[in-house]
Amino acid sequence: MKRTAQAQWSGALRDGKGAISLQSGVLKDSPYTFKARFEDESGKSATNPEELIAGAHASCFTMQLSHFLAEAGHPAAKITTSAEVTIGPVEGKGNTITKSALTLRGNVPGMSEAQFVELANKAKAGCPVSRALAAIEITLDAKLEA
Repeated sequence: MKRTAQAQWSGALRDGKGAISLQSGVLKDSPYTFKARFEDESGKSATNPEELIAGAHASCFTMQLSHFLAEAGHPAAKITTSAEVTIGPVEGKGNTITKSALTLRGNVPGMSEAQFVELANKAKAGCPVSRALAAIEITLDAKLEA
């Protein structure tokens, strides 16, 4: 299976602008800019590659974990994952993606905290996006909630 995205850019890096579209149509000509990527801490001015990676990581990990939970006989009532992808200057390399921090909260009836954390770590190691991001640090903060 293959998935596609298209990106276009006009102008120089700092004052140029681009648009990204995804095969699914969920994003169509969505703007991205230097400001959105490197200057706008609110993240509201446009999308950026790191936000898209964070979305891919959170969703892939959550799907993988849902499989492991069901396989263990405890389908989740609800699991929620956020991913925070860090980019910044690295000496000799320029701006570099260095980390993806996953924060997981789950409502999984009948499951112990220890088993939940064990399966969450298994999902962190095994989801396809985590494996694709193997060059960066991936952390996980996993907790069961009622």
